[in-house]
Amino acid sequence: MSSFHKAIILLLIGYLPLQGCGNSTGNKNMKISHQDSVSSLLKAVSEKDATLVAEILSTQPNLEVTDNKGRTPLMIATYNADSKIAEQLISAGADVNAQDDMLNSPHLYAGANGDVTILEMSLANGAKFDIYNRYGGTALIPAAEKRHLEVVKILTNIPDYPIDHINKLGWTALMEAIVLGATGEKQVSIVKVLVDAGADVNIADKDGVTPLQHAKNRGMDKIAKILIQANAH
Repeated sequence: MSSFHKAIILLLIGYLPLQGCGNSTGNKNMKISHQDSVSSLLKAVSEKDATLVAEILSTQPNLEVTDNKGRTPLMIATYNADSKIAEQLISAGADVNAQDDMLNSPHLYAGANGDVTILEMSLANGAKFDIYNRYGGTALIPAAEKRHLEVVKILTNIPDYPIDHINKLGWTALMEAIVLGATGEKQVSIVKVLVDAGADVNIADKDGVTPLQHAKNRGMDKIAKILIQANAH
């Protein structure tokens, strides 16, 4: 064998191991591993597997990855009313204001559905009050309608909370509590909390009908009395 051929063989032998551990293959494997962790996080949250969620979070995955409905892992946990996993995700830095395709955010949805635990976590971790739901409303408006008294108390106790924000329907929280709310004692309490917190009792709807007029039309005598005492007309 000639010296030239020996040199070629030695070069080939020296090259092959380098090809096996090259950066290109390594990077590709890292990408696959990352994608696996992302899809696994969505799946683990959906299946309420807190142990697996904790393991995945230790790999520092993208917390704002979304599914085909635009839902982040935290949004899914919020829909599931899974406060344990929600806490894990929020502690890891998940955005409490990220909105899905329905324009729900963890903060908005928790408030609208009376989930006090997740609501309070969102408030402690940067909840914004100028992020609105698909009706152009705050968390307070649907909470007032759906008789979530504790949520109404929490939100109205926040300094500078937009109590009189008007949604796309032309309603404030007070108006929606009257127009769509039930006619029970809890609804009376909600109206009282809103009024005591300084809600404007004379903001009319798009047709010029005031909260007092709506209350009278619906036979909400106790609510009408509260409004009259607050100088409603």
